[in-house]
Amino acid sequence: MNYKMVGKFLAEILALEAIFMLPSLVISLCDKEYSLSFDFLITILIIVAFSGVLMFLCRKAKMGFYQREGYVCAGACWIMLSLFGALPFFFSGRIPNYIDSLFEIVSGFTTTGATILNEVESMPRALLFWRSFSHWIGGMGVLVLLLALVSMGKNNNGFTLHILRAESPGPDVSRIVPKMRQTAVILYVIYLVLTLINYIMLLLGDMDWFEALCTALGTAGTGGFGVKNDSLGSYSSYIIWVTTIFMMLFGINFSLYHLIVTKKFKVAIKDQELHVYLFIILVATTLITFNIRGNYGGILEAIKHAAFQVSSIVTSTGYCTVDFNLWPDFSRGILLFLMIIGACAGSTGGGFKVIRLILLVKSARRGLKQMLSPNRVEVIRVNGHQISEKVMNTLNIYLTVYVLMMLVSIFLISFDGNSILTNVSAVMACFNNIGPGFDMVGPLSNFSEFSLASKAVLIFDMLAGRLEIMPILAMCSISTYRRR
Repeated sequence: MNYKMVGKFLAEILALEAIFMLPSLVISLCDKEYSLSFDFLITILIIVAFSGVLMFLCRKAKMGFYQREGYVCAGACWIMLSLFGALPFFFSGRIPNYIDSLFEIVSGFTTTGATILNEVESMPRALLFWRSFSHWIGGMGVLVLLLALVSMGKNNNGFTLHILRAESPGPDVSRIVPKMRQTAVILYVIYLVLTLINYIMLLLGDMDWFEALCTALGTAGTGGFGVKNDSLGSYSSYIIWVTTIFMMLFGINFSLYHLIVTKKFKVAIKDQELHVYLFIILVATTLITFNIRGNYGGILEAIKHAAFQVSSIVTSTGYCTVDFNLWPDFSRGILLFLMIIGACAGSTGGGFKVIRLILLVKSARRGLKQMLSPNRVEVIRVNGHQISEKVMNTLNIYLTVYVLMMLVSIFLISFDGNSILTNVSAVMACFNNIGPGFDMVGPLSNFSEFSLASKAVLIFDMLAGRLEIMPILAMCSISTYRRR
């Protein structure tokens, strides 16, 4: 294990976090929240000091970097970002319990959007911005951002590939262009441009600049922290439709946007995962619309709310316009299914990912054919490309661990005595980085009633879900740290 290289990378990530806190510091000064400004300043100084010491201790780090270093680096960076990122909430006294503060910021960085706050609108704007900005930071990935900003020297493709594979969502990570650093740059440029377009569209709907900024950051990162107690329920139909469309856009694999920019339209349009993703959204929206049409003034109103909630849940954003906890069981069942499926690989969305669903269906179909014809040889293909057995084995491992961790988490938080629907949806909402669940953790409720032990379990679930399990498990495995 190359501890010094991991430490150096962690020091650089923490330095970035200190920079990321500066806008919140400026906002607090503009709002004359001087006590809060001091809290942010102290936090920044603590982070800079820790980063400086770590950088000094690891100054002679050698480049040797492999898959296990990538996993440990990803897990450690996200944990440290969260531990320090929670300090402004804790120091300010707005969230007096540190575990609650940690829950809030982990929910932000992992783009979950689950909150323990009962009264969001009473929070200072600086803290509201830090919550929403954490979504944007975590959406594409902090390590991807660092790779885009910092050159690691020549011949570092293997190094950067291990980092991207450890942090990026999906069963596999490939290059958009030959060099991985250029891939990271392209991803973030697309991410930034889409965010800016979303922000401008919200401003055109007469949305306040600060609310539009926080909403755009949360939509881009598919996070879901709102600046109002009713999320987006009190905004105009224009704002709701704009947000609906952009949530769907951010749930699409970003490599397809690169194909569109490079005028490879046919390749992008033929993407099988995109077809299934849009099909799921269309079918779910249609079914829910007909199921809830009697709850609203007309069919158009039902379509608006159905499309918004389907887009919000399938992309793991978590915004809401109505209390879907009150919808019929049929519609809630569909939303529960969407919580598991999630968005596309390579997007900012969470969940199991559409491509994994496609691979599982193809694997089941192949298994059935081989049962009927034992000597039959058949390969699995997606978009005309053969999927290796290594990817399929990794998928089976992921699915097994995914189910086991969900079951264990549900069991552990059940000691709080809440309903089974509350426990199941809470774990699913956190593990799949959705945000709201059902019953006690519905869209107009929060996670404040859970015990500290249960919140610790849900914090673990959010981190494991965002990093797709393996980096967190690698950190917990003794074999990771043994000599080769």
